Amino acid sequence: MAQRYDNIDEIEAGLDGTGLRIGIAMTRFNQDICDGLLAAATATLTKVGVSDQDIVIITVPGALELPLALQKMATSGKYDALIALGAVIRGDTYHFEIVSNEMASGITQVQLDTGVPIGNAVLTTEDKHQAAARMTEKGREVAHCAVEMARLLKIL
Repeated sequence: MAQRYDNIDEIEAGLDGTGLRIGIAMTRFNQDICDGLLAAATATLTKVGVSDQDIVIITVPGALELPLALQKMATSGKYDALIALGAVIRGDTYHFEIVSNEMASGITQVQLDTGVPIGNAVLTTEDKHQAAARMTEKGREVAHCAVEMARLLKIL
């Protein structure tokens, strides 16, 4: 990217995943959607240079369990970035809002407490059709996010 301002440093981290260690935590609810997210994320990670040996995948029962698993991964010192994958699909009760809000808040808190970037691709949709329509693109986007943030934090 060309520099936009004279005498002002601009930092662009880029998307080179070479040598990065990436942890992925995925829920088992809505497995077909999660598998689609995972396939897109891992394909993108390897495309940008992350080696298969530097990717670790764990699964948890549901979205509310993601923050604790991610916290354990983040504090292990083994990962440059983490990725959260899942799908919370609206039902007939208020449970959707509780799960969506608490999961997102927990993931954000882990990221801030540990300094390990976490790309969040837990889809929160009205129905399975919306989730299926978004899974591939969101899987790619979250992989790029994780690599870019890992590189940025190494620069900073």
